[in-house]
Amino acid sequence: MQNNKTDRKDVFRRAWEIIAQDNSIAPEEKQGILKLIQVLVEATEASPARPEKQDDQIKGFTQEIISKHSLMTLVKQQADELDALKRISLNLTSSLNLQTVLETVVTEAMKLMKNSRAAHIFLHAHGKLEFGASLNSEGVVNKPIAMPRPNGLTYLVANNGLPIIVEDIQAHSLYKDTIHDWHGSIIGIPLKFSNSIVGVMNISRSTTGGFSRSELRLMGLLADQAAVAISNASLHKGVSDLANTDSVTGLPNRRALDERLQDEMRYAKSTNSKFSVVMMDLDGFKNVNDTLGHSIGDDVLHHVFNYLAEKMRATDFLARYGGDELTLIMRDSDIGVAEIVTNKILDLMKAYSYPIPGSKPIQLGITAGIAVYPLHSHNASDLLRAADAALYQAKKYNRGKFIVAKAGTGPLDPLSIRSSKKE
Repeated sequence: MQNNKTDRKDVFRRAWEIIAQDNSIAPEEKQGILKLIQVLVEATEASPARPEKQDDQIKGFTQEIISKHSLMTLVKQQADELDALKRISLNLTSSLNLQTVLETVVTEAMKLMKNSRAAHIFLHAHGKLEFGASLNSEGVVNKPIAMPRPNGLTYLVANNGLPIIVEDIQAHSLYKDTIHDWHGSIIGIPLKFSNSIVGVMNISRSTTGGFSRSELRLMGLLADQAAVAISNASLHKGVSDLANTDSVTGLPNRRALDERLQDEMRYAKSTNSKFSVVMMDLDGFKNVNDTLGHSIGDDVLHHVFNYLAEKMRATDFLARYGGDELTLIMRDSDIGVAEIVTNKILDLMKAYSYPIPGSKPIQLGITAGIAVYPLHSHNASDLLRAADAALYQAKKYNRGKFIVAKAGTGPLDPLSIRSSKKE
């Protein structure tokens, strides 16, 4: 009996050696296989087979179990990869919005990589990289850890077009000059489309060591899908930007203005906030077209409108409404803020002149009308109409100044004439 126990112990030891050397078996699954072998060993010892053949039987059982388990593991792994690829494909083709696509890619990257700490995408164009999107393990979105260094991993991947795997950040030469206390591992993957690098995706982990073949294969599949989705979304954005841009001034056009108004209306309703619309008209511009021609007139519009656009806040939206009219949308602003900004615009126009070689510079003025949501209207079209009606009244009675629409009236009701504080 003692001899059987010793033989069994030796068999378990040999079985464990076989299992331990098989890297295709996950660590958490190896104990389960060993238990199964134990049951088979006990069954074999109870069988009528001669003792000298029992050892061969047990070895055969062990190798067959491992072989079949490896096959099942491979099948399961491939099925998981197909499921992941299907999910990625569906998610990346569900939108043509570039930012949505980028955020979807980093989300999928975090799902595919074990112990992932953060995923970043940097878009690549004309030899330069700019931030696209990021996600970290704490759920923080679009907050990059650091921007790409000229001699760092991201630029190296973009320039070489090949993935780079860093198994230990602290020990790698690419990170020897960094001031950050970075640790773990990271992989940089080029996003290629039609032999062009459209971006670089970096995924970092909190652990050191190599990335598994399965992880690298999945990240490669994600990178291929991402490159196509980013290219399509970028093309769509370019076409959309062209359709929403005024060809003379380069500012957003009426179509873009209507879309922004709807966005601001939704934002204001969801946050219970106010926003202002200022309609403006250039004073004296008709004389420029009549005396100098439309070519000079277009150039004047381009310079004047962009001069004003450069002075606006980042949150303000300035668009060409049509002809020599401008529309300004200001988020989170009431009448007081709108009046201050409009007075500033009037002062800017007083300081501006368009140079004419061999002639006196052109001086232009501005007249404006102001309407505020929800004071003057609860829908976008009527709010714009209220501001336009206020502008009409200002041009008629108070040129070179501004008028605010009367509170609580519809678009066709009388307006209260409010002159500028500069009056």
